[in-house]
Amino acid sequence: MVKNKFVADYQINASKKIVFQYLSTASGLEEWFADEVKINEDKNYIFNFDNEDHYAKLASIRTNSHVKFEFYDPSNPESSDNSFIEFKLEENELTQTLFLKVIDYSDGYDDEELTAIWEGLIGTLKEIIGG
Repeated sequence: MVKNKFVADYQINASKKIVFQYLSTASGLEEWFADEVKINEDKNYIFNFDNEDHYAKLASIRTNSHVKFEFYDPSNPESSDNSFIEFKLEENELTQTLFLKVIDYSDGYDDEELTAIWEGLIGTLKEIIGG
């Protein structure tokens, strides 16, 4: 299947420290992103959406800056060109405005669907953090 790279920026009215907790911890992600998030004994994340588990490795993390989850098939963990989701917190130096950049590299959805999905998810996140 052909993968689609979706990139969008969302203004968030909260501090990087507060927002980052919702992007990088299982409990934070569970509040707005997935139905359930677990971390297994190998420190890999298991995201549950609609009663279906999706396995992800924490590919990179930089405190209060960015986090990237690379999804994989547990029956074929060495496969390449995996889907990933990356969250980057970027601050406009002039206005001190915080933006959350979402990079979603996956298959199965077109840009219009992904826009609607992410706007809903980010809307939920903003409601939780008050931003």
